[in-house]
Order: sequence, then C-alpha cells, then structure tokens
Amino acid sequence: MADAMLGENSLTFVENWPDTTEVIDSARARSTELGCEPISSAAGAALQVLAAASAARAVVEVGTGAGVSGLWLFGGMRPEGILTTVDVEAEHQRAAKEAFAERGIATTRYRLINGSAAEVLPRLTDAAYDLVFVDADTGSNGIYHEQAVRLLRSGGVVVFYNALWQDRVADPSARDSDAVAQRELGRAVREDDRLLAALLPVGDGLLAAVKR
Repeated sequence: MADAMLGENSLTFVENWPDTTEVIDSARARSTELGCEPISSAAGAALQVLAAASAARAVVEVGTGAGVSGLWLFGGMRPEGILTTVDVEAEHQRAAKEAFAERGIATTRYRLINGSAAEVLPRLTDAAYDLVFVDADTGSNGIYHEQAVRLLRSGGVVVFYNALWQDRVADPSARDSDAVAQRELGRAVREDDRLLAALLPVGDGLLAAVKR
C-alpha cells in the first residue's frame, strides 16, 4: 500500500487549525504593513510546541520581524525564559516590542539586538541555548547553521523557516538563489551527523533538527 499523501484540502485545514490570539493577529497586521512576511499560524503552532517540548529557557531568534514568531515562541517557553532576537531593521523590532507589550511580556524576558546576525551570533555563549529559530536572509544559511550548532546545548533544537521556499525547493528546475540556498541548507542539515532532522510541510516549510 502506498504511503498516504496530504492533498491541498488537508494542507489548508492544517494551516487554519491553530487557535490564534488578538495579539498575534495584530502583530501579523503590523508585519504586513511593514512588508515582512510573518510565520504562518500552523508553523507558529509547531514552533510553540518545539519550544515547549525542549522546555526552552534560553532562545535565540534570527529575524525578529514584527514579533509574530516571538509571540509563538513565548507561548511555549518556560515562564522565566528569555528570548534574544536579532534583526537589522530597527522599525521591525519596535513593532515586535509593541506586540510583546500587548501580550504583557516583561522587558526583562527579551533582548532586542539591532544588527547583523552573522556578526552578533558569534558573540553569544557556546551551548547556552535550548532553541535557535532562523527566519532570515538565505545567503547566510551556512553561518546560521554552524552558529546554531555551536550555541545549542545537547538536546537543543534549531528551526529554519521558509525551508520549502514558495514550493520552489521541491522543483529541481528552480535555480533562483533563494531556492538553491534553501535546498543546500536542507541537504547540509540532513547530512550533519551532529543533528537529527525533519522537514515539516507547514507554512513555507519548517526544517527542524535536534542537536545530538
């Protein structure tokens, strides 16, 4: 018997299944206004579960956006957990701070670092984090991959968003730089003996891996 495959109806159902909140909906609206595509609700729910499953107290986020993914992360993190989130766009981080304030998250629970993640991540402490989430420029995938492995404790989780890149990663004829970069990232993570990985078809694709 052939393996069952999800059809379009099921994929749409999955995307619409999670409950969201007014705060997340507001953050999504601000994200759209700023032109930064937020993580989908299904991908956010999966991210929240991964944060909870790893009992995350220390999380690094590459790509703050308007705070949508941060809100999902906080939903799964331990009550005392701290989010370190990095973005080159100060305006996006101001929107994220507004979203966190609406959710009632204390300012002591997050660090907003405005700058290039390729420069910021190497300054963070080895093996000190439970989860690393990346939703950023594909050109730096190699840096994010290596830095995530360094930053994570054993049993920690790294998650990359846009892993299917608008359905183009699965199309071998798609040779644009982003599709190629995400395809190569998937291969590199899958073949990394330090990681145990899975590719999840939610949102624009979640590539998740546990550090052995």
